[in-house]
Amino acid sequence: MSASRVRRLPVPSDPLFVYGTLTFPEVLVELLGRAPRLDPARVSGRRAAELPGRVYPGLVTAAGAVTRGAVLRGLTAAEWRVLDAFEDDEYELRPVFVHTGGSAHAAWTYVWTAEVLASDWSATAFATDHLPYYAGRCAHGGTDRRTAGPARRDRMA
Repeated sequence: MSASRVRRLPVPSDPLFVYGTLTFPEVLVELLGRAPRLDPARVSGRRAAELPGRVYPGLVTAAGAVTRGAVLRGLTAAEWRVLDAFEDDEYELRPVFVHTGGSAHAAWTYVWTAEVLASDWSATAFATDHLPYYAGRCAHGGTDRRTAGPARRDRMA
């Protein structure tokens, strides 16, 4: 997170909907030191778009689309700060309604605010082509000098 991007983070008890690299326990362990429980969830009216020159997705509005992901619960304030520092400046933290099982409820998510590609992001392709390197970058030499936290995604294109 840049110095120009200051935002109030949710309270630790608030759920976070994740839909891309943060759905992989390997990435969460490297960032947070643990893998919080991932409850399967979906968000309607948005899609996880491929981004130009990046291996991770951005969530954007798309009529009729459904994005599958997961809800993280029980994040600590420190973990919220780590995840927020990890997201680059083109993401904005916004509330969404998520569907988990037979219920719908509010959660936070990071939505993308810049250019996207017409194609949807593929978790399968990411896992096959990028996951080991990406998770390793989160763990090794992946600190952002400005935050002393994990490398931001903009450095992992």
